[in-house]
Amino acid sequence: MNLPTWITVSRLLGVPLLLVLLAHPIDRTRWIALAIFLLAAGTDWLDGYLARRLNQVTDLGKFLDPLVDKLLVLAPLLSLVELGQVPAWGVFLILARELTIAGWRVNQTQISGANLWGKLKTVTQIAAIALLIAPLPAAWTAAALAAFWLAVILTLISGAIYLLPQPK
Repeated sequence: MNLPTWITVSRLLGVPLLLVLLAHPIDRTRWIALAIFLLAAGTDWLDGYLARRLNQVTDLGKFLDPLVDKLLVLAPLLSLVELGQVPAWGVFLILARELTIAGWRVNQTQISGANLWGKLKTVTQIAAIALLIAPLPAAWTAAALAAFWLAVILTLISGAIYLLPQPK
């Protein structure tokens, strides 16, 4: 395994830590979970950058990176459902999009990188999850939920764009 793939795997190791920390959501564990989440989210950019820069793009990396990205987003969202901070049906919409696109990609001969909508979706999901994990004052609740619903909407839009026939 090369360096970019190791970075991807390290991001995967953050997922169980997030689940454990959010299972006991006191302020301290939430701040630690937030730090781990943001560090892991930052490595998503880093592994891709290094893979391209060092000419170390591999089939394993192309497989693992999107899988780990989905686990990193869905694990804390499921914990937030359990904590009653977000509705399960909103998380289901995100999960349904991710599974649909993953299944669609299996049948593609050429996989393209994320488009602008996919990148907006990712940034919004990360921001929303960060706001929801952080033990912020109650005045931030509306902003955190608005970010969550914006992430749901952008997730659905980006999914629809993937599935629509592209002009040739």
